[in-house]
Amino acid sequence: MTTAADTTELGADAVPPDAPDPRWARPGLIALLLATAICWTIGLDRNGWGNSFYAAAVQAGTQSWKAFLFGSSDAGNSITVDKPPASLWVMEISTRLFGMNSWALQIPQVLLGVASVALVYATVRRTFGPGAGLLSGALLALTPVATLMFRYDNPDALLVFLMVAAVWALFRGIGSGRTRWIVLCGILIGFGFLTKQLQVMLITPGLAIAYLVAAPPRLRTRFLQLLAGLAAAIVAAGWWVALVEFWPKSDRPYIGGSTNNSFLQLTLGYNGLGRILGGGAGGGGGLPSGGGHGGPSGPGGPMFGQAGIARLFTTESSTQISWLLPAALVLIVAGLVLCGRAARTDLKRASYIAWGGWLLVTALVFSYMSGIFHDYYTVALAPAVAAVVGTGATHLWQNREKRWITAVLAFVVALTAAWAWVLLSKAPEFLPWLRWVVVAAGTLAVVMLLTSLIRPGLTVATRDLKVWAAGLAVVAALAGPLAYCIQTVSSAHSGPIVTAGPQSKHGGMPGMPGTGSGDPGAPGDTSGGAPWGPAGGGASNQMTALLLANANDYTWVGATSGSMGASDYQLATGHSVMPIGGFGGADPAPTLKEFQGYVNDGRVHYYYEASRPGMPSPGGDSGSQSESDKIRDWVKQHYTPTTVDGVTVYDLTVPAH
Repeated sequence: MTTAADTTELGADAVPPDAPDPRWARPGLIALLLATAICWTIGLDRNGWGNSFYAAAVQAGTQSWKAFLFGSSDAGNSITVDKPPASLWVMEISTRLFGMNSWALQIPQVLLGVASVALVYATVRRTFGPGAGLLSGALLALTPVATLMFRYDNPDALLVFLMVAAVWALFRGIGSGRTRWIVLCGILIGFGFLTKQLQVMLITPGLAIAYLVAAPPRLRTRFLQLLAGLAAAIVAAGWWVALVEFWPKSDRPYIGGSTNNSFLQLTLGYNGLGRILGGGAGGGGGLPSGGGHGGPSGPGGPMFGQAGIARLFTTESSTQISWLLPAALVLIVAGLVLCGRAARTDLKRASYIAWGGWLLVTALVFSYMSGIFHDYYTVALAPAVAAVVGTGATHLWQNREKRWITAVLAFVVALTAAWAWVLLSKAPEFLPWLRWVVVAAGTLAVVMLLTSLIRPGLTVATRDLKVWAAGLAVVAALAGPLAYCIQTVSSAHSGPIVTAGPQSKHGGMPGMPGTGSGDPGAPGDTSGGAPWGPAGGGASNQMTALLLANANDYTWVGATSGSMGASDYQLATGHSVMPIGGFGGADPAPTLKEFQGYVNDGRVHYYYEASRPGMPSPGGDSGSQSESDKIRDWVKQHYTPTTVDGVTVYDLTVPAH
C-alpha cells in the first residue's frame, strides 16, 4: 500500500510503483518484446561471423580457459583483443553450450537488446506510466543503429544493456533512498567498464546529479551513498584489472592495443586519451600507414568524420541515430520547464536529468573526439534518445491543454518531419516516396495542432484534432527509422565497420568500401572489410586446407600481420592463427626474438602475407619498423615463398638456407 509519505518520496505526479497498470499495459509490453525479438532474429545467420575479430576471440575462449579469462584473440594466447573480455564471456558461454556457430554467437546480442527494451520500459514506467514506457521501449527498438548492433557480435550490445540497467537501478534508488540500489548501479557500471572501458563513464555525470538532486535522504547521506556506488564499481571492475596487472606477463597473453603490455596503459592510452585527442596520444593499436588514432587523413579527418558539433548530423552517423535527436534536445528543455517548481524529489525532473545528462555528455564526446570514431558507436545514445523522447512527448501530451505546450509539440513535430526529409534525402533511391509521406503527415499534424490553439482547453473538437495530430506525428517521426530498420534486418552485415540502413551520400574509409549497404537504396552486404586481410577477403579453401595439414602438431597453424588477416583463417580451420601485432599489426607482440623462439620450437607452421594488393602492410610507416615488419622481413630472408590461391605463404618448418 502506498502511503502519503511514499508519494512524497516519489515526487509530484510520479506513478507509484505498486499502482495498478491499465489492462492494456502488460499485453502491450509482451507484444513489444515479442515483436522486437522476432524482428532482431530474422535472418540472423546471414551475418555469418559478423565481426570476425571478436568471433575469433570467442572461438579461442571456447578452446582455452586462459583465453576465456583474458580475452585472447587466439587459443595460443599470443595477444588479447583491444577491449576487456566481458562481452566475449557472454558469447563464449553461449558457444560453449550450443557450439561455435553464427546463431550461438549472435543470439546473446538479441537477448541483451530485448532486455534493454524491457528495462527502458520498466524505468520510464515508474515515473511517467506504462504508456510512456511502451513508447520509449518502441523508440529504442526502432533506432536503426540499435537494430544493427543488437544483431552483431561487437561489445556495444552488452555495454548498452549494462548502462540501461544502471539507470534502472538508479531510479529504484531514487524512489526508495536505499543504498543497495546505488551499490547495484555501481556494480553494473563496473561491469560496463569490463565491457568497453571508459565509455561507460559517460553516463555517470547525469546519474550522479539526478541522485543528488532527487533522492529522499539528506544531502550528506546522498554523497555517502554515491561513494558506496563508486566503491562497488571499482570492485566490480578492479578484480579483473588487478588480476591482469599482477599476473606474470610471461604467463599471460600480451594486452592488445597497449604499448607496454599494460591494461592500465590501454585504458588511459589507446582506449582513453587516444580516442579523445587522436594523433599519437596513447599509442598502440594503430592502423596501417601510421594512421594511429586519427587515421591517414589526420585526427578527426575524413577517415572518422570531421570532429565538431555537426558530426552526428552531417556524417553517416546521422542516419544511424539522429532521427529523433533534434526532438530530444527540445524535449529536455521543455520537460524541465514543465517540471517547474516541483518538489526536490520529483522523479520526472530526475528522469530528464539522468537521461538528458546521458544524452548530452555522450553526444558531445562523440562529436568532438578526434581519435577513432565509428558510426555504430552511436548505439550508446539510443536508449537516452528513446527515453527522453518517450517521456518528453508523453509529459507534454498529458499537459496539452496549455497553449504553449501545444505550440512546442507542433514545433517538435515540424522539426522531426523536416529532419526526416533531410535524412531520407541522403539515400534518394531508397523508397523515394517515403519522404513525401513523412512531410505530408508532419505538415498535417502541425496544422492540426496549430488549429487546436484557436480553441483553448480540451473541448471535444480540439481533443479529437489533437488525437489525429498525434497519430500523424507518429507516422512522421517513425516511418523513416522503421524503413531503415527493415532494410538493416534484410541485409547481411560483416566486418569491423558496419552501418544500418541503405548507403547514403558518404564514402568509406580510404581503401575501404563505403559505409553503407551497396547500391544506394538497395539492400546488400554491408561488409566493412579492413584494408588488410587475405587477398580478396575471406578464407580461401586452398589456404584453409593447407593450414589444416598436421594442424594438431602446432600451437599456431599460421601467423600473419594483423588480426583481420588471422581471424578468418582461425575461424575457418578451428585452430589458432597468430595475429602478429594485434588488430592493426602495430602492437609490439610478439617481438622478433619471441617469434624466432616460437619457430625454433616448432610451434608455428606457416607465415602468410595478409595485405591486399595495393594496400600498405599493417604496422605503419612511422619511420621505424614495427615488430610485425621485422618479423615479415626476417621470414622473407630465411624462408621460401609459395603462392596458394593468390596468398604468399612461407613454410616455417623448411628454411630456405
